[in-house]
Amino acid sequence: MTMSDPIADMLTRIRNAVRNRAKKVTVLNSKVNRGIAEVLQSEGYINGFDVVEDGRQGLIHVELRYGPRGERVIQSIQRASKPGRRVYTKVDGLPRPVQGLGIGIVSTSRGVLSDRRCRTDRVGGELLCTVV
Repeated sequence: MTMSDPIADMLTRIRNAVRNRAKKVTVLNSKVNRGIAEVLQSEGYINGFDVVEDGRQGLIHVELRYGPRGERVIQSIQRASKPGRRVYTKVDGLPRPVQGLGIGIVSTSRGVLSDRRCRTDRVGGELLCTVV
């Protein structure tokens, strides 16, 4: 069975793993999923990730991050652009989740970037999701 939205699948797996306080979660490998994992790692929402080849598409093992007393670093992660309704934004229209405490993940012509990096590079694109 083919999957129509692998990005939403990745976000749902991370959301469920954080809710269950899991240390690691496995998601399918793709360029966009790797880009999202890189942005989450650079912004401090996850500890790291490893790409594992399995002879097919491959897998990404994401190591989730929690606070010193076990509190969640990722409070919510929501998909903005969907296959049936794409959301494109210019650099001036990029959202600032929770007044800048959260991030927006944007797919641009320069790759998958955080909203902060998009503002410094002055580039817009497809708003994939917001993380708080």
